[in-house]
Formats: sequence, structure tokens, C-alpha cells
Amino acid sequence: MFLRSVGSLPASAQPDVTARSCRTSVLALTLLGGPDPLDYVSMYRNLGNPALNVPEHWHYVSFGLSDLYGDNRVHEFTGTDGPSGFGFELTFRLKRETGESAPPTWPAELMQGLARYVFQSENTFCSGDHVSWHSPLDNSESRIQHMLLTEDPQMQPVQTPFGVVTFLQIVGVCTEELHAAQQWNGQGILELLRTVPVAGGPWLITDMRRGETIFEIDPHLQERVDKGIETDGSNLSGVSAKCAWDDLSRPPEDDEDSRSICIGSQPRRLSGKDTEQIRETLRRGLEINSKPVLPPINAQRQNGLNHDRAPSRKDSLESESSAAIIPHELIRTRQLESVHLKFNQESGALIPLCLRGRLLHGRHFTYKSITGDTAITFVSTGVEGAFATEEHPYAAHGPWLQILLTEEFVERMLEDLEDLNSPEEFKLPKEYSWPEKKLKVSILPDAVFDNPLH
Repeated sequence: MFLRSVGSLPASAQPDVTARSCRTSVLALTLLGGPDPLDYVSMYRNLGNPALNVPEHWHYVSFGLSDLYGDNRVHEFTGTDGPSGFGFELTFRLKRETGESAPPTWPAELMQGLARYVFQSENTFCSGDHVSWHSPLDNSESRIQHMLLTEDPQMQPVQTPFGVVTFLQIVGVCTEELHAAQQWNGQGILELLRTVPVAGGPWLITDMRRGETIFEIDPHLQERVDKGIETDGSNLSGVSAKCAWDDLSRPPEDDEDSRSICIGSQPRRLSGKDTEQIRETLRRGLEINSKPVLPPINAQRQNGLNHDRAPSRKDSLESESSAAIIPHELIRTRQLESVHLKFNQESGALIPLCLRGRLLHGRHFTYKSITGDTAITFVSTGVEGAFATEEHPYAAHGPWLQILLTEEFVERMLEDLEDLNSPEEFKLPKEYSWPEKKLKVSILPDAVFDNPLH
């Protein structure tokens, strides 16, 4: 990675800073044909706003997720009215330590990592999203190990010659705050962080030295989260996960229809239209609909179905090997009598969220395997467009399984799965079974999913 100094930003991309914000020498991490996705990251010294209790901090702005050139070399130019490139750039605000004369460069590396995900997956971020990082953002011993995303408080959307650019700010959070965002919603936790000066304040400035969560600083905030979950449910509609499922109603030697991760043959791929429905399912998760709807299997792609999230430029669940996808019309929906669900510990810990925060509020939740094309969608009886029904609660379309759970059964499962809320207290593997429902759930070590043939 090449470090250089630049004079000033392009006029169309100048941040909207107040008189109390000044710019020092601007450092830029520059990509010119190298492996990093961002062209550069600009770093500013911002004096903050004492009247608003906003401390002095370093302000980072990425360049490269939007279209900087308009020549179709990196991004497809689609006109001035639409999004420029991916439609956004990342920003980050880091509290300036006493005596610090130059901005740390690790936030630029963090931005490169997030941008690399966007370029490789062609999935976009939106305000309220969370990123599970599972490591201190600066590789220290900090409790700040995850991220939320929100609109930058100073930088407004910009109309450029190559489209519109918005600015999404990265906000560092503790594990407990991430879990609260998953169980409720990111926007709600961001609002709580704004009320706690040492945890972000009005401009959501990340302090890597923060040693307490907002719930330790103000225990009453947990009550607000609990009330929000009870009232609103969860906005998290799905996750990428280590998961798998087996059809227990078929003989184990029937490889064609088995979805086991331990089979020796290559599992079938999701069809293009299946992956489109799953993608739309995840995109619609932030919507508060009076009647949740799963997009129909034969629906064509529709942009703008969720105004809170910019549509991805390609199917986010699309197989890397399109040649391996079975034509949609050759895959029939199968009703299953008995299923076995398999999750790693991290994914399993989200099952109570799925049940309490989604299904009890008439919504759906999807696990999409990161090790294959398997997908598991839990649906409630109020979700339209599902191919699982109360008469046939387990149904599969290729490697995509849908499970319909009644409210009564969800309440029972929550009681039986209570120990998933304290996963450190049980040993793997862990199995739960409801014989009369012909349903089994196993929580397995990561190694089972990382080495499926062993």
C-alpha cells in the first residue's frame, strides 16, 4: 500500500465541515493498479464542537466506492440521477488522543477491508447495518470489536457528475451493543450511543479506550432495548452463517436430495430465481410491513423495494459457478416429514433472536450458508409467499429449506433453547429435539463446517 500526501479533495467531494473543523495535511492511501479496492482514504483533524460536547477527533473519508472517473473502468456509469458507483463512501471518526500529532492509519486499513467485501460481494451497506468483526478494530486489547453504520452527521449526500454519493459513517461498538442491535435494530442502538458522550455522543465518535458498554454506563438503557424488542421485534432479517440441514425423511444414501454437509458429492446449487427470492427476503427485512411477504419464486428483480437500502448490483447470494446452477424449472418444491438443522455456535446463538424478535412478530428470518448454497428460512404463519405451510411446515426448493413455526411452537422452543442465551455454559456438540414435530437442531463445532468431508 502506497502512502502519499495530497493537496485537497475534489470540489464535488469536499466534506461539509463547520468553522470549528480544520484540515491538517491530508494523508491518502492510494491504489493505482494495486490489490486494494479504495483509491485513497483522506484523514482530517476535526476540532469538534465544545458547545455540543463533541471532542476533537480524526475524521477519515474513503474514495473509490463511488465512481471517481466516469469511464466504466471501475464502476459502470448509469447516469447522473442514479447512484455513483456503489452510491456511498465510508467515513470514520476516531477520538484524538492527547499529544497525538498525526492520525493513526489503521482506520484506513479497516475501510479497505470493508470496501473489499463490497467489491467482492457487490453488496452495499446502508444506515443501521451492523458488521460483526470479532476483533479489536485497531488490533489492540480494546472492547470495541464490531461496527454499526450510520449517516455521517456533517457530510450530506453529494450530486456529482457521475451520480449521487452518500456518506456512511463507521461506528465502533462493543459485543454487547452489537448483540442489542441484532436483537432490536441498529438505528435504535445508534440513538442510545448518541445520548452517552463517552460512547459516541451526537457525532458518534469512536473511542478505542472505552472500557464500558452503554449498558454498564447507564443500566436503564437495557430496559429501553428490552421494551423496543418487545414492541418492535428485530429488524435483522437474516445472516450469513455456518449452517446446514438434512432431510431425515429420506434414506441417508439418497445423495441427490440430501442437504447434509457430510456427503461426498457436490451439493446442488441454488437456482438464480431462488437466490433472487432469498436476496429480496434479506433486503426486505428492514421494512415494517403490516403483512410480511416473501417475494414469489418467479418474481423478476425489482429495484427500490426497500427505500432504506440501495439495491445490490448483482444477486448477493449468486453462486460463483453459474454453470453449476440447476435450471429453476427443473427443481420442484418438496414437502419434508422430518428435518435436522445444524448450526455452529455463533449462528445457533441467534436462534432465540430469530424466534422472539422475528417470528413472534409475524416475520421471517434466513440463514444463508457461507460454505455452500444451503439456505434455511424460518417463517411465521403471517408471512405470504412462503412454500412452507401449516399443513406441510417443512418444504424445500433445491437446497433452500423453509420451516413454518406456529406461535405456540415458537414459545415452546424458546423455553427449550433458553441455554443458547449463555452459550459459554454448554459444551459442543449440543442437540435439541422435538420428536412429535419431527424436528432436530444441533449446535456443532466450527470444524464440522470448515471440513465437511472429514
